[in-house]
Amino acid sequence: MATTKYRTADVNGLKVFYRESGPSDAPKLLLLHGFPSAGHMFRDLIPHLADRFHVVAPDLPGFGQSDMPDRDSFGYTFEALTDVVEGFTDAVGFDRYALYVFDYGAPTGFRLALRRPERITAIVTQNGNAYEEGLSDGWNPIRAYWKEPTQAHRDALRTMVQPETTVWQYTHGVADPSSVSPDGYTLDNHYLARPGAHEIQLDLFLDYASNVDLYPAFQEYFRSHRPPLLAVWGRNDPFFLPAGAEAFRRDIPGADVRLLDTGHFALETHAGEIADAMRGFLSN
Repeated sequence: MATTKYRTADVNGLKVFYRESGPSDAPKLLLLHGFPSAGHMFRDLIPHLADRFHVVAPDLPGFGQSDMPDRDSFGYTFEALTDVVEGFTDAVGFDRYALYVFDYGAPTGFRLALRRPERITAIVTQNGNAYEEGLSDGWNPIRAYWKEPTQAHRDALRTMVQPETTVWQYTHGVADPSSVSPDGYTLDNHYLARPGAHEIQLDLFLDYASNVDLYPAFQEYFRSHRPPLLAVWGRNDPFFLPAGAEAFRRDIPGADVRLLDTGHFALETHAGEIADAMRGFLSN
């Protein structure tokens, strides 16, 4: 089994922490995490793939072990996150790669695809949305913040960064919650407890509206470039509905859509199954 290495890259003065495994001359695979997690969410997936792929999983700025610059010196927007990830791919020599995107990693990865479509060989989207119909009613409080970015609407979202909400995100929709290791959500809550972390996340909640505004551009990219796409989705996700997975077929008729009986953090319960699906899909 390939060893996972833990490294950092400098991207315009920012330290980006990342996990890396697999042969350097193998096909490249970039794993992009979501809220409120970090690259550690891929800890069970990477060993299943590293014999065949050169895998890297960076922590986004403000997440995990990457730098968390203060909000005065770094604007926490998805465009800014994409700038850093793009610089990261240049720093680690990822000039052509497949994408695995989840949650926040989806709009970040899809923005990368808009910028440099020639780099993307395939996309695996695990509960990574690009369609209005994929957004559940769970987004309504955030939509209210988009419509009226008042302090009251911002404060109403603070429940989203509380420890019990993180645990709920991991366990909701899972048939047997005892199958979910506490390691993942405990580490996420550790990172969320850092001074300033809540405000960073609330900034990103507000800016998520820019991703929805880009859905038509993402969909045009899918239609124009037809990247091979595997949508492997926890069907019980309280935020991203199965309709969002099915919608990829509208723009990429050959998209492979698979729904799993689990929740948002599908890798916590189905890492082996997702890895098997990826190995078959990416070898085609």
